[in-house]
Amino acid sequence: MAKVNVKTGDQVVVITGKDAGKKGKVIEVFPSTNRVIIEGINVVKRHSRPTRKLPQGGIQEKEAPLHSSNVMLLCNKCHKPTRVSRRVLDDGSRVRACKKCKEILG
Repeated sequence: MAKVNVKTGDQVVVITGKDAGKKGKVIEVFPSTNRVIIEGINVVKRHSRPTRKLPQGGIQEKEAPLHSSNVMLLCNKCHKPTRVSRRVLDDGSRVRACKKCKEILG
């Protein structure tokens, strides 16, 4: 199983598919299936039958999961899509860093 390199709250850019080039914030990460849900990206329509909560029923739009290999993390400093490197600091803590500008990612 591959490791998911993005966390909830990260800013990412989609690199393939119908939403290629769009940027968004990660809402949820599913490490077991290597998928992520991004705010406003990969929006699909779902038909729902009437319930007590939604008596009208109808068609709702919601974000569907994308595979984590189709997104790249955006660096806060250089504002470019980048791969993630892992770095060990002097105090022994491990952090994520940008491969391009070596900036520590939040």
